[in-house]
Amino acid sequence: MNPDAQDRPQIRPLWPTLFLSHRLPGHERANPALVQLVTDLEKARPDLTTDYLEGNLFANRHPVLEWLEACIRRCVQDYAAATGIDYELDFHVQGWANINRFGDYHNLHNHPYSWLSGTYYVQVPEPKPMPGRKDLNPGAISFFDPRPQANMNAIKNDAQINPEHRLVPRPGDLLLWPAFVHHLVHPNHSDELRISISFNIVLRWQERYVP
Repeated sequence: MNPDAQDRPQIRPLWPTLFLSHRLPGHERANPALVQLVTDLEKARPDLTTDYLEGNLFANRHPVLEWLEACIRRCVQDYAAATGIDYELDFHVQGWANINRFGDYHNLHNHPYSWLSGTYYVQVPEPKPMPGRKDLNPGAISFFDPRPQANMNAIKNDAQINPEHRLVPRPGDLLLWPAFVHHLVHPNHSDELRISISFNIVLRWQERYVP
């Protein structure tokens, strides 16, 4: 006799780290305008990429940035729903542009004082391996398990065995993840610019957020 459903082992994922990826519809039309906008901004501010906390890119009410912010807000709503949040969130989107030339990269870091972080990819060169090297990952972004050494007890076919999640984004991809997750961007090995727009989702405090 089969046991009743209530007598069967109950298995649930604990402390999951949710990661959203979405290829934005309309990116083919939006990205050329974003390339022009970001490169023009860098001409006026050469430290555009490194001084990312100076101002907020989305304070610029350019139509293509309004489109991107609307897409980000929709993705945040989808992310929140996936976590079980069934009430309205009050947040602002703080963003900045990144221009990576040949050899440019971003060290391992996370984003304190934010709820979520994300990146939208405007222009991504085709990966070009360096001669004689197979251990490099040009143009990729890596995310790391926030639980230190969690993979030490993993066994064959255990999904936790790899503490790194690495991917090569495409133009039009939007990624969204918890701001506490450490990540890094591998060097650009192309003479073509690698352009992205990163952002933080910063909550405006409300009493309803208290668990």
